[in-house]
Amino acid sequence: MRLEEIPRVGSITKEDFLQLYFKPQKPVVMEGAVDNWPAIGKWNLDYIKEVAGHKEVPLYDDRPVNHEDGFNEPHAQMKMADYVALLKSGPTKYRIFLWNVLKEVPELQKDYDFPDFGLKLKRKLPMLFFGGEDSYTFMHYDIDLANIFHFHFEGKKECILFPPSQTKNLYKVPHSLITHESINFSNPDYEKWPALKKAEGYRAELRHGEVLYMPEGYWHYMKYITPGFSMSLRSWPKNPLNFARGLYNIFIMRSFDVFMRKWRGQKWIEHKNSKAIERTDRILTL
Repeated sequence: MRLEEIPRVGSITKEDFLQLYFKPQKPVVMEGAVDNWPAIGKWNLDYIKEVAGHKEVPLYDDRPVNHEDGFNEPHAQMKMADYVALLKSGPTKYRIFLWNVLKEVPELQKDYDFPDFGLKLKRKLPMLFFGGEDSYTFMHYDIDLANIFHFHFEGKKECILFPPSQTKNLYKVPHSLITHESINFSNPDYEKWPALKKAEGYRAELRHGEVLYMPEGYWHYMKYITPGFSMSLRSWPKNPLNFARGLYNIFIMRSFDVFMRKWRGQKWIEHKNSKAIERTDRILTL
């Protein structure tokens, strides 16, 4: 894979962000964009344990998709206090994703605001993501093709991004939002996945207080180098075609996939995985 380092800026005006990154749909890491947030001085794992330790949280790991697990059903649950202790004890595959901070811990709302990047942010959808050392997400893109601002806290996280134009090289699983789950994007096997040698994308290492802008529909893979957590704020896609695709994903594609899982079970998932390889290899030989 040919991965270019994502550009970094210390600070940036709204006008420059829109002109240099949003309009051309290019990612950027903003290092000082939210230095005024109380969260920058407060948010760490100990603070989360203090304000949310009593909360029961859903946990996910990196096991392959199985129809018996249900659609986005958690693989385990535990108190947040116990989860923080687990994160600090050593490497773990367990992650939290799409944890609604507005609903679960209203007190945390005092620690951040909605920065003016020139895009209207969805105020009801700030989500938190947690992970332990070496845990990672599968390469995927978000169902609504939103523009995403990803704020990281505590520790370090590796982020690998690909624009939508690279989908042909990524072994996308049909009727889904992920690539083939057997691919290790931190250290890919190019003999097994030869199309990845043609993939052109971006890479960044996020640290505490930094913000990653991911343009609409971008593929992203996140690996926690150390235990930590992030928060995402999002804005509807501005490209009308992407907006329509997002609606299709939410109301048609997802419903069809859930139906097929119930009807054909694991055979449907295995069929999709084989099609991901077949279609990508066919494009590679053209």
